[in-house]
Amino acid sequence: MKTVRSNTDRIIAFVMAGGQGARLQPLTAARSKPSVPFGSRYRIVDFVLSNLVNSQIQTIYLLVQYKSQSLIEHVRKAWTISPLLQNQYVTVVPPQQRHGEHWFQGTADAIHQNINLIEEHRPDLVVIFGADHIYRMDIRQMVDFHRESEADVTIAALPVPLKDAQDFGVIVAAANGRIQAFEEKSPNPTPMAADPTKAFASMGNYVFDTEVLLKALRDTKDAGETDFGHHVLPRLLHTHRLFAYDFATNAIPRIQPYEDPVYWRDLGTIDAYFEAHQDVLGLEPVFDMFNPEWPIYSSNYQGPVARIQGGEINNSLLGAASVVYDGARISNSIIRRETVIEQDVVLENCVVMDYCRVSRGTRLRNVIVDRHNLIAAGEAIGFDPEKDRLRFTVTPGGVTVIPAGRVSYFARDVHGSRRGGYGE
Repeated sequence: MKTVRSNTDRIIAFVMAGGQGARLQPLTAARSKPSVPFGSRYRIVDFVLSNLVNSQIQTIYLLVQYKSQSLIEHVRKAWTISPLLQNQYVTVVPPQQRHGEHWFQGTADAIHQNINLIEEHRPDLVVIFGADHIYRMDIRQMVDFHRESEADVTIAALPVPLKDAQDFGVIVAAANGRIQAFEEKSPNPTPMAADPTKAFASMGNYVFDTEVLLKALRDTKDAGETDFGHHVLPRLLHTHRLFAYDFATNAIPRIQPYEDPVYWRDLGTIDAYFEAHQDVLGLEPVFDMFNPEWPIYSSNYQGPVARIQGGEINNSLLGAASVVYDGARISNSIIRRETVIEQDVVLENCVVMDYCRVSRGTRLRNVIVDRHNLIAAGEAIGFDPEKDRLRFTVTPGGVTVIPAGRVSYFARDVHGSRRGGYGE
């Protein structure tokens, strides 16, 4: 019988951060999906890394691939844990081509290409998580479940309504969590044993016993297979103990009564990305970014605080070193750092990223403005979808996306003198 000892287990983590994020275009035109900015100061990757560090799992390898430079720079500046402690680090690992001249061909292939790291560390457990989601999770609780269940592999599972489960890979599990089958985007997903109105959707997050993982990777490589979800896990289901960990049972300290305690968002589309930003707004947000007992970490930005000269601001977040001129009106919006909002600008339901300048008299509604943009005076965007489509991307949900520019428009005071330049 396995011993429950999650506080002393030697654990290493692999974070799959090579996602192309094709459905997030144009936000992923020059960056990978995990490096896309979120909220007033974060990147998407910060959430999984914070969950790992808060769970005291601090030997972390971040596997990158698609347009990774922005992500590499962010990790270099934001995620130095402790240079004095040998086993506490976040290390970026691009494809090493140790076993052939090709990039990562799938999730299992990505781990297999770095199998030497597992063999060098010889951990008790290997944690493999994605980098594309917004959520809080105490991964140690999942590890405890893994040990208590005497599992060889544990998969995090999210209870979702049956009508939504058709869009996910569904896990069929017994009442104790033992996995019986996998269903890939089935039109008739099997309900959970404990709740017939919901199904278990795979979150793509795994805990493996090391020896089980090593053998599975070699077997899968020999068979020419590359993916955990499609190849490794279905193969192991016939020979090993696979369990589903119910994410709804995960308890994070100091979650507020008004929050969704099972908050997890896959930012797979622009509309989903836009809606998730609405979830962090308000005095009682669905996902409250302020939690001192489970913080979300990001870059240690050294610029000044935001400056508001006047105007009207409702239910909005302002990043550091942003400037709002007198007469501007901002509602239900997020303004990231070193961005200037000039006089008589009206922003409704917008996300304006770093180093932008929105000029006098501009009107924006349901608009995402990517970094390094100058919005000319008097522009009206987000009011005429057909007109906007001639210049920008307009989503099925009616969100207009202005792609990244090339020049940093640093925050300037009312006299026009430069005052910014702290950006990364």
